[in-house]
Amino acid sequence: MCFGSKKNLYDGDDLPPRPAPGQAPQQPTYAPEPKASASSSHQAQPQQHQHQQQYNQPPPPSPLSAAQPPASWNSNNLYSQTQATSHTMPVELPDSVHNPNAPAEPPPSHTRPAVESYAPPPGPPPSHGTGNDYAPPLGPPPPHSHGAGDDFAPPPGPPPSHGASNDYAPPPGPPLPRNDYASIPPPSAPPIPAASKPQETKHDWESVVPDTSLFPPPPAFFAAYDSSHATNATEAEAEAGEAWCRQHPLSPPIDLDHHSLEAQNNHNPRLMVPDVFKGTLQFKEHGIWAGQTDRNATDSCIIGFPPLYTVKTHSPFTSPTPEKTIYYEVAITSAANPHEICLSLGFTALPYPSFRQPGWHRGSLAVHGDDGHKFINDRWGGKDFTGPFRVGERYGIGMTFTAVAGRMETEIFFTRNGLQAGRWNLHEEGDSTDLPMTGLEGYHDLSCAVGTYGGVGFEVIFRPETWLFLPKGYYPGKRG
Repeated sequence: MCFGSKKNLYDGDDLPPRPAPGQAPQQPTYAPEPKASASSSHQAQPQQHQHQQQYNQPPPPSPLSAAQPPASWNSNNLYSQTQATSHTMPVELPDSVHNPNAPAEPPPSHTRPAVESYAPPPGPPPSHGTGNDYAPPLGPPPPHSHGAGDDFAPPPGPPPSHGASNDYAPPPGPPLPRNDYASIPPPSAPPIPAASKPQETKHDWESVVPDTSLFPPPPAFFAAYDSSHATNATEAEAEAGEAWCRQHPLSPPIDLDHHSLEAQNNHNPRLMVPDVFKGTLQFKEHGIWAGQTDRNATDSCIIGFPPLYTVKTHSPFTSPTPEKTIYYEVAITSAANPHEICLSLGFTALPYPSFRQPGWHRGSLAVHGDDGHKFINDRWGGKDFTGPFRVGERYGIGMTFTAVAGRMETEIFFTRNGLQAGRWNLHEEGDSTDLPMTGLEGYHDLSCAVGTYGGVGFEVIFRPETWLFLPKGYYPGKRG
């Protein structure tokens, strides 16, 4: 049974004020109403009211009910609690509500006042859903609180590092090297007593190694050219010369007749004109020949006879003297191309192809005037030796044969305008690319060889009285 709604009971400004803690609540007053006749329902009200009063006995007062709530407590919670409980529990009103003339009865000592039963307990409400059955202590929460459900305050100080595997701080200073044995210096050796130290002797290398500045220049190994920078013959002509040499091997030493031996001793050999020679060649005077070639003249080799060196007459092994020198000179009188004079002078063993320049095939050597290179059985480019020839200059070439300890030493020298311009040993300056020196070592007869190409004028001089350079062992008027 309902005695009235919340709207009728607490609507408007007739709500009694909340009593102070420890003070009896103020009884509400109502305006008198006209007394109606009692009905059967009203007659049964006291009995029903008695049973309802026994059912709605409030719980015994809590010891905390007398405590004053903190200042942060909101008094509006009372009304919200009233609304929450009004739907679930009937409210018992005093008799003065129904009977305004009845005296006010004090509440029983074992029951709490009707209005005071709705007062919340002192302190903040307990946390919802935390599972903590104990109320928080009075007063403000302790510092460093981490939320509901944390009953213990964190220790003072900053929190420890998160995720650090090392709980200890490193020692001060730079880190120590790990397994760095190189940084640790090895222990020093014990000192050696002065008495046991070995006596150091200075090596006198200057007395062992001689002064190399007095040595001749080293040979120009691998200095040969594949071709000349001036003029070159064709490969077919070179192959033809090699074929001719294979068909005509070197002749053995010859015996000179009386006329040939007399011409050799008087330095008056005769120059033989080759078949391919284009030009003129004339005997000028004793021991001197003059020649002139055409502009379109091909390669040719002019050879003198008798040979200047014969084994049976001049070999150091058979003659009373251990050394023999042969020499002659050539003067350049004219040239179709003064900047490139194609004339060569040298020696050759017999026979030799007359359509090839001396020095290009076996048993011959020569110095060529178009590039200044020396050629020793070399049909390619020769080796550096001297400068190109010039018109008006005189050049000489000679060979010296010396018997040394049962073998023959051969040296070649070259002169320009009466001065020696270079010399070389036949064997010392050879390299692995050179062809054999067979025919030039003093075991074969050797004749003078003058090569020409193109237009050039020249003189060949055999008489020693007219030479600009006088080799060792020669003097004017000397025979042989």
